[in-house]
Amino acid sequence: MADETKTDVQVPEKFQKLVSEIEALPIVELAELVKVLENKFGVSAAAPVAVAVAAAGPVEEKTAFNVELKEVGTQKIEVIKVVRDVTAKGLKESKDLVDAAAAGTAQLVKEGVKKEEADEIAKKFATAGAKVEIK
Repeated sequence: MADETKTDVQVPEKFQKLVSEIEALPIVELAELVKVLENKFGVSAAAPVAVAVAAAGPVEEKTAFNVELKEVGTQKIEVIKVVRDVTAKGLKESKDLVDAAAAGTAQLVKEGVKKEEADEIAKKFATAGAKVEIK
């Protein structure tokens, strides 16, 4: 049935090359493309017009990463010190961020950093007993 739907869709000439490139993508890469487009343009895959417009540009390898504090661990004071060191936030802001993470809400610690810096930050948190996620 998917083939019948596929043949019924009229692709405008200006999008034929783009559609054929997307059709050639493996499922895993296609799913990744959808997520990237959703995040970049703040839309969901349920909005096909926005996805078609967004897909016009080439997909680039991710160069900026975000570091989220997921779990604090038992050394809360050490984690607060790492937050202060990494973010240059004051003591109160750092403590509030760590408290929120300890309460079960992941907290964005650093945004838009290179992979190497994100890895360094993750190591600092691991040393302090915390768990982070690099996105």
